[in-house]
Amino acid sequence: MLEPIFRGGETYPFARDISEAEAKEIWVDTPLKTYVAMQGKTVLGTFYIKPNQPSLDAHICNCGYAVDAAARGKGVAGLMCEFSQIEAVRLGFLAMQFNLVVETNVGALALWQRLGFAIVGTVPKAFRHPRDGLVAAHVMVKELC
Repeated sequence: MLEPIFRGGETYPFARDISEAEAKEIWVDTPLKTYVAMQGKTVLGTFYIKPNQPSLDAHICNCGYAVDAAARGKGVAGLMCEFSQIEAVRLGFLAMQFNLVVETNVGALALWQRLGFAIVGTVPKAFRHPRDGLVAAHVMVKELC
């Protein structure tokens, strides 16, 4: 499920030719927790939670979300985000920060804003989009407690 997302190069800053081992390191090994959303035996999506930064910023978490192409537009990302906020509080985090929300990812931007995340900064030309060239990326935050 992650491979077409990473290979597409439209939402995550990882190399489009990322290896399976590198993807596993980023999505499974490094995060504090990784979750899988399933319906029966079908994987709909996945997300991770990790401290945004070490030590003095470790009370703020960062999450990454991926939804299987067949499940997009069915509310999976929203449900995962809502659940991730509950889990983040349970794990002791006080806020959630998204470090790079690509401006062309309008669906995610609208969803995160609907779920209470605020754009606190915009970095011009921060992301090299495969179709649109250099585009801005937003930093988004939501206090959880």
